[in-house]
Amino acid sequence: MNLICTGTIGIDTIETPGNGRREELLGGSVVYFAAAASFYAPTRLVAAVGDDCPAEFLDTIKSFKGVDTAGLEVRKGSKTFRWGGKYMDDMDHRETLFTELGVLEEAPPRIPEAFKSSEFAFLANSHPAVQLDMRDQLDSPRLVVADTMDLWINIAKDDLTKVLGRVDGLVLNFDEAELFTGKRNPVTAGRHLLELGPRFVVIKKGEHGCILVHRDGLTALPAYPTEQVIDPTGAGDSFAGGLMGWLASCGAEDPGSFESVREALAHGTVVASFNVESFSLDRLKSITAADLHARFADYASMIRVG
Repeated sequence: MNLICTGTIGIDTIETPGNGRREELLGGSVVYFAAAASFYAPTRLVAAVGDDCPAEFLDTIKSFKGVDTAGLEVRKGSKTFRWGGKYMDDMDHRETLFTELGVLEEAPPRIPEAFKSSEFAFLANSHPAVQLDMRDQLDSPRLVVADTMDLWINIAKDDLTKVLGRVDGLVLNFDEAELFTGKRNPVTAGRHLLELGPRFVVIKKGEHGCILVHRDGLTALPAYPTEQVIDPTGAGDSFAGGLMGWLASCGAEDPGSFESVREALAHGTVVASFNVESFSLDRLKSITAADLHARFADYASMIRVG
């Protein structure tokens, strides 16, 4: 079944301890998401870049089999979103060095007519008002999940609350859940967020895995024990891509059920574990579906009890 994703395409500058500084890297939420999701399901991408975006970046996006870029706008005279970040020694926290919004200050891209029938949708991190507009353009999706960040919680909480009333699921990290709800305990924070509309909330805890707070259950999964973390950029987006890609492909009668989402979290965890092993999309470009299946089997055996 078709999956649509909206979000940013960016040109990144990354500094990591032990691996130096890299400039002019392909990045952005929708890029990591679509690359990860495409291993599981046909993925429709909606985003905008300026005419300064390198042609090889667009070629890389298109190289992932199953990614439909008919919703990708290249805007003449506009500038592509740019972001720079520096990771701390623990690789779990980072400092933003600069942000150049570029096309993000312009009107968001429209969803092509052929994409509006998509049954699964992921509203990647962007202003909640933009997420709401994207949600309104879809016909009758079976499952809609959104991501967010601390910036929108601080400056657009009312709009974000409206988003929560229009989606089936929310993905955010531990600090963001606490910021939104004022609740330090992630389970308590998750239950508070459920009261605002979603059927489930996924709270990411980086190297400590994730927690699923669902109306029908509660569970936690560990991260895959990756030996070498090179660049954590895009880990959350690739996690969401694996999550949504698997839900779109599994054929479940109820893809938003506790059982379906719990299994999808394991797939998201495995895809993200590959993503962090190199800069940008380099690692995801090098793996195959067989690599994913093999690591998933390893991960499944690690978390199995009894």
